[in-house]
Amino acid sequence: MRDLAMIFSALADPTRLEMLALLLRHRELCVCDFVGALCISQSKASRHLRYMWNARLLEDRRDGLWVHYRIHPELDSERRTILKAVERVMGKRDLGELDGKLQAWLERKGCGPGCSAATPARKPARAQARARA
Repeated sequence: MRDLAMIFSALADPTRLEMLALLLRHRELCVCDFVGALCISQSKASRHLRYMWNARLLEDRRDGLWVHYRIHPELDSERRTILKAVERVMGKRDLGELDGKLQAWLERKGCGPGCSAATPARKPARAQARARA
């Protein structure tokens, strides 16, 4: 029962539900993507994501300084059933505003529309040098 309570506790927060909705729709996102899309601090985003990671709902991947999160690919049957139910409920909600905030953030970050790249697009070194000059 304690394990089940931990899962539901992880889902009992509006910010974590928004994060989960984004992950269900965009597969993998960087902590900075949640910061930019949800207008929350990095520490708050990391704390919420870690809460869901501790409930074994998410998996993380490090890439240098960046930490990316996604739905854990090897969920047990209870977690899979719960997340499918959450996904079904989320599918009935209008998440256009949330998706719009993420897309606006990705564009500011340097990604084009539809991008869910974890790191900003970088200009070649020569272009960066010209921009500074």
